[in-house]
Amino acid sequence: MSKEQKITGNIQPPNKDLEILKQNFPSCFDKKGEFDFEKFKIQLSKNEINFSKESYGMDWLGKSYARLLATDETTTLLQEDEKFNQKEENKNSENLLIKGDNLEVLKHLSNAYYEKIKMIYIDPPYNTGSDGFVYADDRKFTIDELQELAGVNEERAKRILDFTQSKSNSHSAWLTFMYPRLYIAKQLLKDDGAIFVSIDDNELAQLKLLLDEIFGEENFVEIFTWNKTSTPASLSKKSRKTVEYILCYEKNKNNFKYYGEDLSGGDQPLLNEGNNIGVLKIPKDKIIFKIDDGIYNSGQYHRINLLNDIEIIEGKSSEDLNIEGRFKWQQSFLDNEISKGTTFIIKSNKFSIRFQRFEDESYKTPTNYIRDNIIFPLLDKTNAEIDTNETSSKELEELFGSKVFDFPKPVSLIKYLINFLVNENELILDFFAGSGTTGDSVMQLNAEDAGNRKFILAQLPELIDQKSNQTAYDFVKNELKVEIPTIFEITKERLIRASKKIQGEREGEDFSNQDLGFKVFETMPIWEDYNFESEELEKQTTLFDESKLTKEDIKALLVTWKTYDGISLTETIQETDLNGYTGYYSYENLYLMDKGFTTTNLKVLLEKIDIDKNFNPTTIIAFGYHFESKNLREISENIKSYANKKSIDIDFITRY
Repeated sequence: MSKEQKITGNIQPPNKDLEILKQNFPSCFDKKGEFDFEKFKIQLSKNEINFSKESYGMDWLGKSYARLLATDETTTLLQEDEKFNQKEENKNSENLLIKGDNLEVLKHLSNAYYEKIKMIYIDPPYNTGSDGFVYADDRKFTIDELQELAGVNEERAKRILDFTQSKSNSHSAWLTFMYPRLYIAKQLLKDDGAIFVSIDDNELAQLKLLLDEIFGEENFVEIFTWNKTSTPASLSKKSRKTVEYILCYEKNKNNFKYYGEDLSGGDQPLLNEGNNIGVLKIPKDKIIFKIDDGIYNSGQYHRINLLNDIEIIEGKSSEDLNIEGRFKWQQSFLDNEISKGTTFIIKSNKFSIRFQRFEDESYKTPTNYIRDNIIFPLLDKTNAEIDTNETSSKELEELFGSKVFDFPKPVSLIKYLINFLVNENELILDFFAGSGTTGDSVMQLNAEDAGNRKFILAQLPELIDQKSNQTAYDFVKNELKVEIPTIFEITKERLIRASKKIQGEREGEDFSNQDLGFKVFETMPIWEDYNFESEELEKQTTLFDESKLTKEDIKALLVTWKTYDGISLTETIQETDLNGYTGYYSYENLYLMDKGFTTTNLKVLLEKIDIDKNFNPTTIIAFGYHFESKNLREISENIKSYANKKSIDIDFITRY
């Protein structure tokens, strides 16, 4: 079959709610695909569902505009930092750092990472009046365009455009900024995922209402209070501020119990460096292994010595488990637990330290006040103090050798939040990355418990003000040799140094299975004259000069398209030789991006489909500007008529 798509100028987050409505209420859509709410109300009323005349909600100047931004097409492409990503420590990494406006980044992630993120933590601007937040938007709409797109009248459209172009830091400006980012973030969360948002009292009330609207009031979990400072400034005659807040919402409210603190009295057989070395034997029928199937030979795994060979098949072991380490429990205590019917879960390919009762009752849930001296699982220290801003600032200063970032969030705080619900091979997203604390926290946790969590960070290349932060400016310009110093460079360098610090502090440990690298991508503007409507293709072809595109431009288009097609950024694309013409193959998608595709190349392509067992494209995508019309027709007709030996149903798509 053959079909055409115009994608590049129309990359936007999918509206899954609308798709569900179309599936279940097709009669409520007109021939143009527009949703008829009145028909929808009538259909529900027939089922005795009454609409309340009273309503409660949140409105502000710019809300309709914020909704438009949440679903509007992106204005950028994604490009890879190939030199950095091919370094030995980064080439196989599944961690990501993306440079760009986080709204654009989120839109690019919305297909490949749809419902893939277990946890989101963000520390957005607090809108205090002194944190530098102003609403800045480079999208340009006329009053008429905004009326049509946002569904508002002329007077409101004019007011919205005035406020979006005025660099406002009002409540309305802040809400307009936050709404589309949170809207897309929700789509990225797994069904059992959760979001944590740091804030202070300037926007706490507004943020709570906004999250209620986007995530649903019923999915609210808690407002956690964190003691941010031990030396509060006397900025007010009424009080000295010592706390900030972290709002938590789940994608869908569930009964999952969050890890908070260990129960007292050594209630888990966790490793503790202060204990003597002991041996534990656990019957194979009392353990559920949440690790990869396969044979595990006796030997050292992280800080546990496996004393016998075992084979794991579907979470069960072929043999009883005999392990040696510095355990809190002795065998007699363990045997007593087993006699009560307790079953254990082991959650690490390195048999590190997570021994969890199957009933999940061997720990406390977190309190809503995050204090210091909290004892929580998975950390080497039995007394894990949650740091204040003062401590975290000092730690970061030691890492860099100078003060390059003000008030970074403590690693210990983020580790504590991650540990609530992320114990396995899960993704953690932070799209206000700042100094990179979240990435540092993920790497540290993995080093401590041999975990396999991954992070995705996004950071705007915000210019560093030389006057207000001379130290940071000089560090980036002189030490990092970056001509235009931005916050992104500090984020990137923090992750590099944090990785080296972890390996330096744990010298002698095996990090071969630890992901201590990351890949870098960044957004770039779509080329001038490139964004157009598909029905205007013939007219616009003469306006866009594809000959000006560089090899790097085509690579960026390829990265953007493959991500749009649901392929993660860390998945490599295989270059496929078609008798001198290079195709790009990944996850059953074959991309034909370059000029010069001939009938001979087509013949080789069809033969390769037949004979190469590892080459099974279900979709072939061609960059239309690099093909003549007759070539596209030839490819389309041959793909459609060719009866390949594998009986693969192949789509051919032309994109411009």
